[in-house]
This record gives sequence, structure tokens and C-alpha cells, in this order.
Amino acid sequence: MMTTALGALLSHWRRRPLQLATLVMGLALATALWSAVEAINGEARASYARAAAVLGQDQLRYLASRDGGRLTQAQYLDLRRGGWLVSPLLDGEWRAGSISLRLLGVDPLTAPPQAATVDVAGEGSLLSFITAPGQFHVNPETAERLSAAKTPPLVLSEKIPPGIAITDIGVAQKLLGAEGQISRLLLAPEQPLSRAPLEIVAPGLVERQPATAADLSRLTDSFHLNLTAFAVLAFAVGLFIVHAAIGLAFEQRRPVFRTLRALGVSARTLVLLLAGELLAFALIAGLAGVVIGLGLAALLLPDVSATLRGLYGAEVPGTLTLRPAAWLAAVAIALLGAFGSAARGFWQVWQLPLLAPAQPEAWLRSSQSSTRLQSVAALVLFAAAGAIWLFAAGLAWGFALLACLLLAAALILPLVLALALRLGRHSAKGAVAGWFWADTRQQLPGLSLALMALLLALAANIGVGTMVASFRQTFTGWLDQRLASELYVTARDEDEAARLRAWLAPRSDAVLPIWHTEGEVAGMPVEIYGVADHATYRDNWPVIEALPGHWDMIARGDGALINEQLWRRAGLDVGSEIALPGGWRGRIAGVYSDYGNPAGQVMVGLDSLLTIAPDVPKLRQAVRVAPERAAALAEDLRRSFDLPPQNLVDQAAVKTFSLRTFDRTFKVTAALNVLTLGVAGLAIFTSLLTLAAMRLPQLAPVWALGLTRRRLAVLELLRAVMLAAVTALAALPLGLALAAILLNVINVEAFGWKLPMQIFPGDWLVLLLLALVAAALAALVPAWRLTRIAPAELLKVFAHER
Repeated sequence: MMTTALGALLSHWRRRPLQLATLVMGLALATALWSAVEAINGEARASYARAAAVLGQDQLRYLASRDGGRLTQAQYLDLRRGGWLVSPLLDGEWRAGSISLRLLGVDPLTAPPQAATVDVAGEGSLLSFITAPGQFHVNPETAERLSAAKTPPLVLSEKIPPGIAITDIGVAQKLLGAEGQISRLLLAPEQPLSRAPLEIVAPGLVERQPATAADLSRLTDSFHLNLTAFAVLAFAVGLFIVHAAIGLAFEQRRPVFRTLRALGVSARTLVLLLAGELLAFALIAGLAGVVIGLGLAALLLPDVSATLRGLYGAEVPGTLTLRPAAWLAAVAIALLGAFGSAARGFWQVWQLPLLAPAQPEAWLRSSQSSTRLQSVAALVLFAAAGAIWLFAAGLAWGFALLACLLLAAALILPLVLALALRLGRHSAKGAVAGWFWADTRQQLPGLSLALMALLLALAANIGVGTMVASFRQTFTGWLDQRLASELYVTARDEDEAARLRAWLAPRSDAVLPIWHTEGEVAGMPVEIYGVADHATYRDNWPVIEALPGHWDMIARGDGALINEQLWRRAGLDVGSEIALPGGWRGRIAGVYSDYGNPAGQVMVGLDSLLTIAPDVPKLRQAVRVAPERAAALAEDLRRSFDLPPQNLVDQAAVKTFSLRTFDRTFKVTAALNVLTLGVAGLAIFTSLLTLAAMRLPQLAPVWALGLTRRRLAVLELLRAVMLAAVTALAALPLGLALAAILLNVINVEAFGWKLPMQIFPGDWLVLLLLALVAAALAALVPAWRLTRIAPAELLKVFAHER
């Protein structure tokens, strides 16, 4: 009996293979987008863990300066004489033109066993490592990036994460211009009991806990949370397809369910058979989604890697590693999605009376009471969104606000469409027009899920597109202000830097230092830049809020500018006192915009910087010269100093590189937007296709009254386009609200800066046309089938007992 019942249930899918393909495809696409994003996030988290584990920094406690500055070699020697087992580590950013690398200088002779990341124990390799020109131990991917740069000999090691080079501390001090400086001292796990107290031998140092992957992942959590939000949205849109396909199948098989029950199959057995059937389909779809997701993740990962490197300085490999746990989780998500979509159908089968009527009902027809309940739920969610906007703060609350707003809009969409159709019906003239509006209203319950998916996809495209376009336009203007100098030159060492400045002085209008050190302000790591007193900064630097005469305060050495990120995160006020490493104190003279920088930043006068860090690297300079003379000066500079191309760049090249990085940063977001819109289009297509088979009883009488099949097909196309147009119009205010939340809430919490919202009606028009085209294409196949249907099929409707 079980076998016979199962065969009867499966026969439905044999007769309707396209419906089965819709179910599997919808679930596979939803799983693919989810698993792709999770695979990318998993690769990033693993990379952060590897970075934290370099030189055993995730296991070893360390000594650091209390004020966040660097240590001196004298302090290291004092500690060694005092009985402390410490090993010096220098950590800094090393640049070779446009290539940026995290350089770690170590002392292999004193490093604890836990810090043995590099293998220098082989015959002759220790001597090569610690003597000039030294060695760079790097990942093969990093070696490829350094192929055109002038570096010490490269030694490849898979143990080292991308973007990091490990060398001897003496070599690192020379390359970073940090002779005699140390970033921190690694502590051996076991220390002599007889060692001198820290407060006596090195009173300016404190002992700190080991670094962990969470230290970096906290910085990048916002980016990964954004990706996850897109994945959840795409998964939800895909589940609209699954829910629609499963709901239609349950509705169409009501006669089969009643017959099986009448023949003795219990409700429990029937539900178990349906669950087993769905389990098989979900496993197939989930595995297919995992395979598609793997390809999609591999395609997007290089752009994600570039984004994380550009925005956060976080290195993630550009290749994907297969992680079975992640793919098993993706299959589990597919199963949960499938059974969640079928839960209502299972409940209806369980509660199905033995002699329930076998006549098919309109697919997923919502009663007026159901629409009212949805509307009430939408109003409650809108109220919750308003309360969160007014009273809550934080990134998690920002996403909760988005979720409430999107869900409320989706729930209220059927009511909005019903009102629009009612207005259309009241304005209708003639019998055909009246029938068109009434028939559209009858189809609305069956199409509401697909239209909700379209609403969410369009709103996401409008919101994210507005955010990205606003960011790009603001970023472009900001670059014009920040990159006021005509040339940017980087010396290879301090001697060359001094000769460059002397050579440029009589040949240019100004040579402006770009010197910086690192420190800690309000418990946060910051970059501290020195700025010359020059009109370039007074005329161009983008200041958000400032005291009167703020540039004069900087020039006198009693004021500092801070970037927006530090201002917001540390809760600092303009005019309040700020303390920097080295004992420097002054007032916060103003706040400047610093888009794209995740770190806090402080600008002080050049003399103040040299007081804070006398040995600051002085390799980079900006050169002011008449624009028409810039090219000739650059050529003379290259010829006179034999500079490699990456060490001398002009303003246009820097802007082009920055904008290219920006566009690549948001390439992943654009791809997810397109995929989400595509899934929504597929949802409309599947809904129209499956509804077409159930609409013959509504179409046959109208055809019999004189409407041709061609005219009926045109009306079907018109209906789909009209519903898509109303949905797109409803998506516009929702998308703008989404953009406002992204710019004013999510962006501030995630990145630390606020962007002005700008309007781009041309983009809306393109998106509206895309939605109409997608709806027309989705309705094309059902309409074409209607034109090809045999009159005999329509006549059979009148022979059936209904």
C-alpha cells in the first residue's frame, strides 16, 4: 500500500516536470547564493585566524608601550638584563610604490618555539636570514604580487598568510626607517622567578593578552554582516519560488489526497510520504546549490579579497578552500527552507477531512480576513521599525530595522495591489475591461508571493544602488580635495628621501611631507600624520566640523584634526583635549571626512609629529607644481634618481587607481543585486506558468463569448506588466527608505562615516524598465501557450463537472 501511495504521489511530478524543475531550481538558487556568501565569509575567518597565529601571536603574551607608541632597543636590553625572556618584534607597513605589505621583523635567535613560523634552521639559511640583504619569507600569492618590486630574496612558505612578509628585525628596521625601534616584545611562556619587576626595569611597558582572530574580524564584521544580509535576502526571495511551487502542488493534489485517505492511507502515513518526497527533492536541490555556490564563491572571492585589502588592510587568499562543514551546513539550510515552505501544506494534509471536496481551489487564494491579518502585522512591523529608528543604536539594531521595514512592506503589498486593482475596476469602461480587472484581482493571491519577491529585489537594488552611487559621487569629489598635489613620490631609503627633497625644492612650488607613525588614542589604535603649514591643506582639506582658526592651531602645535571614524567611535568632541604618544597634548581643532579608511587618524603639525616620533619614516612626499609642468618634472625625477614606476605617481594615476579599487569593492554587491533580481524574475515566471494550467475554467467562458486566444494572450502579458509596474512603484519609496537607513545608520555603525544621500532618477527608470521586461518575459511563455491551445481543450472545460 505504501509503494502504491508513493507512486500515486510521484505521478504528479511525472506529469508536470516543469513544476518539479521550478521547485528544485528555486531551492538550488536560494542555497547557492547562501552557500557562496558563507563560503567567502568562512575563507575570510580562516585567513584572520592564520594571520593571528603568525609567530605564535595568538598564544604568546607580550609587552607593549603603555601609550601605544613603539619601544626602544634600550628597553629590550634592560629587560634581558633583568632576567626577562623576551623576543623583539617589529610590525609595520612597507610600501614598494603602489604595493603595500605588512612587514614583520623577528629575531630568530630569541623567538620562543611557539613563534617558529619561518624555517631558518636549515644549513646556511640562518646566516642568509640575519645578514644583508636578508630574506622575505612570504606566501606564494604574495610573491606573485612582489614580482615587479625590489625586495630581498624571497623564500616561499605556505604557513604565512598572504600580504605578510617575515624578515630579520634588523632588515625590517632599515626598510621601515625604524632603526632601534620595536613594536612589542613577545614573552616566553615560562619566565624565570628571579626576574626583576616590570615596573622597575621598564616602567613604561604593560603586559597584554595574546592577539586573536577576533581582533581583526571585529574590524571586518560589518562587511561580512552586509554580505550575510544579502545572502539571507536572496535565500528568502528563492524560498518564495519554493513556497509557491509546493503550495501549488499541494493544491493540485487535493483529489489524490482525498482518494488515498478514502482507500485507507492514514493522515500520518500520507504526511510521512510527502515528507520523504520533499526530503529527496531538497537533498538534490541542496547538493546542486552547493555546487553552484562553490563556483559562484570562486568567481566572487578575488573581488572580496581586493575589497578587504583595500578597505581594511585584511588579507584573504583569492582562492577558495573546500570546507565540508560549510557545505553540509548549506544542505541543512536547504532542508530547513524546503520544510519551512511546506509546513502549511503538511498541516492542511494532516487536518484534511476524509471526505473533503476534491474540486481544486484557486491556488493560495487569500481570504479577506487573511489580508486584514497581514495588514495588521505590517502595521505592527512598521511601528517596530519606527521605534528602532528613534530609540535604538548599534549595527545589529540597524539590520533589525531593515528586516522590520522590508517584511512589513512585503506583507502590505497585497493590500496595496488590491487597492490599485479596485481603482482600476472603478475606472473600467466596457465588459472586457471589467472582466480584466476582476480576473486580475482573482489571480492576485496566486501571484502575491512572486510579487513580494520582486518588491524586495527591486527595493534592494534601489537602496543599495542609491547608496553606492551616492558614495561614488561623494568619494570622487572628496578625492579631488584630498589629492590636490600633482605628484606623489616615495623614496627607497632615508638618504634617497633627503636627496629627493633637496633636488625638488628649487624645481617645484612645494614639497609636502606625507609622514606618519602609529599610536593609541582613547584606547584605540590610530595613525598620526604630520602636516605642513601650507595653502594646499587650508584650501582643500575636507573638514566636517572645526573651531575658528583650526589651521592656525595646527601650525602653532597646540591643535589636532581627527578623522570622522575616530570622532564617532571614541565619542570625542571638537574643542576637547586630546593626548597623543610621547606626552603631546592639545585640543581637537576639527574633524575631517576620511572615506574608505577603517582606522582612526589624527593630523598634527609637522613639528608636533617629530616631537611624538623623532625617528618617523620620511620616505613619502607630495609635490606641488604647475599642472602643465608635472609630466616633465616627473620624467626628470625618474631619470635623475632611476626611480621605479611605482615610486612616482601623478594625481590622475592615484585617482584612477582609487576609483578602480572603489568599483571593484562594490562589484560583489552589484553581482548579488543582479542575482537577487534574477531570482525574483524566475519567481514571477514560475507563478505565471503554473497558474496558466489552472486558469482554463476562467478563460474558456470568455473565449466562448468571443475573445480570441491572441487577444487573451495580449491581456495576459498586459496583466503581468501592469502588476510589475505597480510593484516597482511601491518599491521606489521602500528602496529610498532602505538607502537612507544604509547611509545614516548601517554605514555609520559599520564603517564610522556618514554619507550625504543623493538621488538618481535615471537609475530608477532603468530599473523600472528592467522589471517590466522581466515581467513581460516571464508572461511570454504562458501567453504563447495560450495562443497555441486547441479549441477542443477549451471546450472540454464545459464538459467537466465543476
